Amino acid sequence: MYMKQILIELDDRSARELERIAPARQRKRAEFIRRAIRVALDAAREARTQAAYRAKPVSGKVTAADLRGWDSANELAVVNPKTRGRRRAQGTRR
Repeated sequence: MYMKQILIELDDRSARELERIAPARQRKRAEFIRRAIRVALDAAREARTQAAYRAKPVSGKVTAADLRGWDSANELAVVNPKTRGRRRAQGTRR
């Protein structure tokens, strides 16, 4: 797998914290940074998805089949969010 190299600059505080948490001498820094970037990218994508669904909600009745593949713990994965009891999707636990 080809890995692209990126050169970044850090402020002194961030550099000190990075050295404390993921020391270069222990060869943990690169993996730590890759994971941090992945988490940030996933969070940004999730925020965009949520904003899109809020801007244009799914119309009509949502069924459990529509939610297949969703994270069952996701608060947005409900069969009918307008019901009083807020029934959750099938197979979901509280």
